[in-house]
Amino acid sequence: MNIKDLRQLWIHLQYNLVTVITCSAFLVFGFTVFIMTRPRPVYLIDYSCYRAPDHLKAPLNQFMEHSRLTGDFDDTSLEFQRKILERSGLGEETYVPEAMHYIPPRPSMAAAREEAEQVMFGALDNLFTNTQVNPKSIGILVVNCSLFNPTPSLSSMIVNKYRLRGNIRSFNLGGMGCSAGVIAIDLAKDMLQVHRNTYAVVVSTENITQNWYFGNKKSMLIPNCLFRVGGSAVLLSNESGDKRKGKYKLVHVVRTHRGADDKAFRCVYQEQDDAGKTGVSLSKDLMAIAGGALKTNITTLGPLVLPISEQLLFFATLVVKKLLNKKMMPYIPDFKLAFDHFCIHAGGRAVIDELEKNLQLLPVHVEASRMTLHRFGNTSSSSIWYELAYIEAKQRMQKGNRVWQIAFGSGFKCNSAVWEALRDVKPSCNSPWEDCIDMYPVKLVA
Repeated sequence: MNIKDLRQLWIHLQYNLVTVITCSAFLVFGFTVFIMTRPRPVYLIDYSCYRAPDHLKAPLNQFMEHSRLTGDFDDTSLEFQRKILERSGLGEETYVPEAMHYIPPRPSMAAAREEAEQVMFGALDNLFTNTQVNPKSIGILVVNCSLFNPTPSLSSMIVNKYRLRGNIRSFNLGGMGCSAGVIAIDLAKDMLQVHRNTYAVVVSTENITQNWYFGNKKSMLIPNCLFRVGGSAVLLSNESGDKRKGKYKLVHVVRTHRGADDKAFRCVYQEQDDAGKTGVSLSKDLMAIAGGALKTNITTLGPLVLPISEQLLFFATLVVKKLLNKKMMPYIPDFKLAFDHFCIHAGGRAVIDELEKNLQLLPVHVEASRMTLHRFGNTSSSSIWYELAYIEAKQRMQKGNRVWQIAFGSGFKCNSAVWEALRDVKPSCNSPWEDCIDMYPVKLVA
């Protein structure tokens, strides 16, 4: 069209009111549909990690002596636990629940409820204090705990404690393992797409009191040595005005479920041993299955976050492997080009070692994971938040930095969450690292 055509169109429109109204209506309608259907940004306002009181600490020698005095473990099992602890990467200041400090231990429903309340309410009290958010303004609540699911639910316990409003959308996720924290974030994100201008709280924890194993099957003794008390509470918002006070923006969530494969399904499995004692069994194939789940997960995540040069290299290698040389090793994309920080689930030393090797990371990239495992042990789905708190406490989080949280869990699942820092992030009050960050990183025994 030239200038003459535009002039003729203007003259036509001037004398055609119907056309003007119709065009305007289409423009308004299209703009409204765009505004209503576009994804709403989700902001992380703040989060809090629970730190247990000092009297619940379980130094390694005390742990072993206590295990011996209970009389539940034979000499072979005690020696196995000692070797696991020596190689675990756990330090001397991790915590076990109060019921496990008695001889004999006193696991009960009441003790398990008490542990859950201490962890969840401790994290939430600190979160509400730091953010000055009224609990009654919370519109969405998601709680995840894999092995302890009483009636009323854990989410109902929180509703009752803080007198949350009657129309709150509350969810309680159980049996989903150590990766359930990312699943809970994904659920909260989806709910925030539907419900406008509200807050969502995600509480992630695990309960040890009723899930300690008192038998002698080696594959079921490993969780005793690794899992420790911990939990986190995260405050999310979809209000545009909260971008100014938020710490992070949620960029991507990618979930991978390998449950269709029998080996993957049973590699982390709660069952009874031959003596009828209940525990969680870890398969010898766990690391191989985790590696396969990670490969599937990053195949989806890679195109979303990697620069185009890395994507082309990966694709070219894949084509050559399929057409010419099937024995050729696949190209491992350099995720250090996409992320500034890595929060790898502190499931154990072997998990961190494997991901450091497979993703070709540097020691500084896995420092937060190793130090979290050393200081707090495997706190299950909340471990990735202790790691993020470590990075903040070291004052390494700069505006625009991207963080990759990677979690593995029973089922078998591998889940990723990607966050972008909205500002230079400082640690919040009562951070779990507040009085000990200067002592880290510590040198770990090989």
